[in-house]
Amino acid sequence: MKFLTDRKRAIGMGSGREGTHHHWQMIISSIALCFAVPVFVITFGVIFGSNHEEVLSYLSRPLPALALGISLVVGILHFRQEIVEAVEDYVHGVAGKLTLFGTTAFTYVLIAVALFALAKIAL
Repeated sequence: MKFLTDRKRAIGMGSGREGTHHHWQMIISSIALCFAVPVFVITFGVIFGSNHEEVLSYLSRPLPALALGISLVVGILHFRQEIVEAVEDYVHGVAGKLTLFGTTAFTYVLIAVALFALAKIAL
């Protein structure tokens, strides 16, 4: 039977200080989403039920296009932070690293495609 102190059992299990940065990133992106999501919903609510030409003319204006672009970027980056946290907690080793790489690559490709589509509509 081993008699280990709490400190001895905790060695090698990770630092208690490494989550603060992630926590503040999530707080800031959550606050940004509190403002971006209503703007996103209002922007789509105005054009809901319109025909294709009206939607294109509405999104070609700078303010709705900018609102949609900011909402998409902040939302996808927040999604990426959540997925990274879940993968770090539950997937370990090479599979975890590959999953992190794939998730990060997917989210940045998704941002690029969304902004390209929005720019194509707006310009």
